[in-house]
Amino acid sequence: MPTSIASAWRHLRSIGLLQRNLDEVRINQGRILAELNRSARRETLADYEFKVFSQWGEDGIIQHLIANLDIPDRTFVEFGVEDFSESNCRFLMMKDNWRGFVIDGSEKNIARLRSGSYFWKHDLRAINAFITRENIAELIATSGFDEIGILSVDIDGVDWHVLAALEHLRPAILIVEYNGVFGPTATVTVPYDAAFFRTSAHHSNIYYGASLGAFDWLARRRGYSLVGGNSAGSNAFFVRDDLLNDVVRPASIGATFRPTPFREARDRSGALTFPRESERRAIIADMPLEDVTNGSMLTVADLDRIGEAPAG
Repeated sequence: MPTSIASAWRHLRSIGLLQRNLDEVRINQGRILAELNRSARRETLADYEFKVFSQWGEDGIIQHLIANLDIPDRTFVEFGVEDFSESNCRFLMMKDNWRGFVIDGSEKNIARLRSGSYFWKHDLRAINAFITRENIAELIATSGFDEIGILSVDIDGVDWHVLAALEHLRPAILIVEYNGVFGPTATVTVPYDAAFFRTSAHHSNIYYGASLGAFDWLARRRGYSLVGGNSAGSNAFFVRDDLLNDVVRPASIGATFRPTPFREARDRSGALTFPRESERRAIIADMPLEDVTNGSMLTVADLDRIGEAPAG
């Protein structure tokens, strides 16, 4: 092997080793934080947050929930994971050895995931598929799991419709990403389109998903209660009603909903425009929405007319 290639190979191996060592440090710090949370009694679910591999503080919230709920099936299904490096259930898998099944629409992301050392070290299955409400039940059936402990939904698209198609699935914990631009209590989602792609639907990248109220409406009809959300105003947590107890209790939409601090809207060239929360609704004012309670159609602008104030 030529010297330059050998040197580059050694450099890459050293980077990989450094990353694995850093991951071990992060996991051990997470163990300490999880143990500290065990003895704490905080006011809201968001108060238990800490981040190891999750995007925001979901790792801490999940640790609090599994420590205080009787969940016999230590399995998770998560979709919309990209390469799983930043995800809701990676820490759960690496710290607590939960078995997992993940789905992402990018073949490159799944290939990158499978190249990681944690893929062979843990019981994790990963497949590449573009998720629709027509195929999601069949995809999850290939997991081989009889029961699911955690289901995490984050596909930045027709999330509500996909979840609605899983009427026979009964995970102990349900995690969903909601779109705060639609406000807390309106029961709305983007209309169903099997080929929905966030950036193509609207250049701003902020037209996607469903409101917290829409997810709560569906979850309550499936026998789930909202128990809280993260402080970033993006993820909500639901628990099956038969598992609730004195520690994990129902929370209101008002107590759960948070204005989203992240400013991810883009102009037509793809450049970030950094609008504040109160300015985002006007950007997608003419885009259609569906009321999940009755199937009626409205626009984002109609949310203001029906009194659904934007956050922020």
